[in-house]
Amino acid sequence: MTREQLKGAYKTYQDLPLSPITSVNSSANQTGFWKTFKPVLDSSKCIKCGICWKFCPDVAVRMKEDTLPEFDLRHCKGCGICANECPKQAITMVMEGDA
Repeated sequence: MTREQLKGAYKTYQDLPLSPITSVNSSANQTGFWKTFKPVLDSSKCIKCGICWKFCPDVAVRMKEDTLPEFDLRHCKGCGICANECPKQAITMVMEGDA
């Protein structure tokens, strides 16, 4: 739907359809420049469980079979959900530019 088509179509937020607003998935949006913090992995603590991948809202965690997760900083917004959900506290959020 174009912006012109949306004008006047919805009076309140409750009128919006129950679907994403964007027409592309988040992997197409390079939003990494928004972040203040970035995730850093302690590979000695990581158990390769994939929980960071599962909970990342920005498709910024890459998991390949039997490898450690990798963070795509072009897409990561630095929200810290991956660090918060990590059961082994293997991810810490550091100030951008510090590590």
